[in-house]
Amino acid sequence: MPHEPDLRVLPGDTHEDEPSDEGLLAAFARSEPAASAAFVTRFQRRVFGLAMTLLGDSRAAEDAAQETFLRAWRHAAAFDAHRGSVATWLLTITRNIAIDALRARRAPTFDIDELLDRLPVSGAGDPADAAILGEDAARVRSALTRLPEPQRRAVVLAGMWGLSAREVADLEEIPLGTAKTRIRGGLQRLRAAMARETRQPEGACA
Repeated sequence: MPHEPDLRVLPGDTHEDEPSDEGLLAAFARSEPAASAAFVTRFQRRVFGLAMTLLGDSRAAEDAAQETFLRAWRHAAAFDAHRGSVATWLLTITRNIAIDALRARRAPTFDIDELLDRLPVSGAGDPADAAILGEDAARVRSALTRLPEPQRRAVVLAGMWGLSAREVADLEEIPLGTAKTRIRGGLQRLRAAMARETRQPEGACA
């Protein structure tokens, strides 16, 4: 049995001239040292960022990231390129690990400022929603803080990390219909809040 690769999550940037994701995963599964380091470096920010978003605690997020890469190494043979990208597969593992951890405790309250400083926007299902969430972070933050906490959490999870309504329901321990309502209602209120902020400067000059 090959030795476990070094899974330390360390700072680093990816480079466009590196091997393909699929090639790196295959080499990572063989515990090739250089490939293991490159694989972790390439995906660590996204894995840790999602874990931090879901768990709200840096130590727990680090543990989840470590476990994500360990499972990826152990189950690399299960990856199927026809079903999605390596990144999607890896983030699905991260979500599952984080959700398992959260089922043992209540999910924390999100620090919206911290999350918006860290999170990239991963397009929402509706192009209009994606455009809204791609606006200036300060305006989005201001609008988000005006939403009720349940809707704010749903928008952050679904709109910014792309979790499905079912995954939001599992994470929040609520019925699927409630999750859909919170996501839809939160995005509608966010749109309205952003629109009001856009019109305010014009009204001030009138």
